[in-house]
Amino acid sequence: MNLKIRLALMNFLEFAAWGAYLTCMGVYLGNIGMGAHIGSFFAMQGIVSIFMPALMGIVADRWVPAQKLLGLCHLMAGIFMMAAAWYGHTNGSQSSYAVLFGLYSVSVAFYMPTLALTNSVAYNALTKAGMDTVKDYPPIRIFGTVGFICTMWFVDLTGFNLSEYQFVTSGAISILLFLYAFTLPACPVRSASEGKQSVSEALGLQAFSLFKKREMAIFFIFSALLGASLQITNGFATPYIQHFETMAEYAGSFGVEHATILYSISQISETFCILLIPFFMKRYGIKQVMLIAMFAWVLRFGFLGLGNPGSGIWLFVLSMIIYGMAFDFFNISGSLYVDKATDPSMRSSAQGLFVLMTNGIGATVGSIAAQQVVDIFTTQQVMNGNIYTVGNWGATWATFSVYALIVGVAFALIFRPKSDNIKA
Repeated sequence: MNLKIRLALMNFLEFAAWGAYLTCMGVYLGNIGMGAHIGSFFAMQGIVSIFMPALMGIVADRWVPAQKLLGLCHLMAGIFMMAAAWYGHTNGSQSSYAVLFGLYSVSVAFYMPTLALTNSVAYNALTKAGMDTVKDYPPIRIFGTVGFICTMWFVDLTGFNLSEYQFVTSGAISILLFLYAFTLPACPVRSASEGKQSVSEALGLQAFSLFKKREMAIFFIFSALLGASLQITNGFATPYIQHFETMAEYAGSFGVEHATILYSISQISETFCILLIPFFMKRYGIKQVMLIAMFAWVLRFGFLGLGNPGSGIWLFVLSMIIYGMAFDFFNISGSLYVDKATDPSMRSSAQGLFVLMTNGIGATVGSIAAQQVVDIFTTQQVMNGNIYTVGNWGATWATFSVYALIVGVAFALIFRPKSDNIKA
């Protein structure tokens, strides 16, 4: 099979597993009375990303080939996600937060490292084949977004977005990727006999030496600050859109009835924005591309706060379209920049470090802080047997927008790369 097709399928399955629950988990948690805990579920993705991607990156660089480790991680993620689904199905609204959260936490602890491992597998395979990662990887990565959209639509149209069956869908796909991963191109591991090594080299911690470079240190710090924005809309956008159901003028509207499909416009936008990355990275370099992403987040949050499912639905659609640049120009461009800035011998470790800063430290702080902001401006309301989060959502989104604006301005003033190893 063609290498690009093989890597595209890997990406499809990787993000299909995540798309099954990431944007609708908040609705399910609200339905079983855990609306006040939405932030903690999304924060856990960040907490495990503080150490698991870096740890697994070290293992992949030193001992277990990345493609095999990718499969093993998905096996564990799939098993525990299935267990969470079974527990939720058995206990319904009587489910214990501690038990459900515990099972979910173990699953995402094994899933989050795979985001970096898929990058490592792809970059290694493309490099060995003599291809240009900046040019050839984005069209492959598109299929990850396609997979994400497919499962978003699947769980919405089947009604799984309201129940624990979204976890079943995710778990089944992870187990499928476990099997497929062992057919992927082999990735090298460093031999312990490759010369005299320091303790940090032996443990695979040399990726942290990137912080010694001022340019890279600033890049990683701002990656964490921007990473705080990543899970905000994933956690709260669909509950926000669905709260309009409590208002007579919006009840029954398409946006309310199919919030997950409406939200999927964000991922559809991704598929187009990914194709723009090679052009923007080559022409403008990492700083300008990152700035575009940061100011896109300002508009993303702002338009959400100003829109509604009726006459203001066009603002919702604009917010979803802008998300493509907000996410892709940060996440994918950032991983490409890190890949070009590091030695191939620590490729997996460096990718793990990038995920640690963005989906780890950044997303953890962002999810916890976002829950606090939401709690300040909103309350829980029971209507027709369902639990909705209602209140001053406009002020909530305005707060997030101002934060993104401050980060963007600070980045523009502070980050001054001496050279750009991607810009041509």
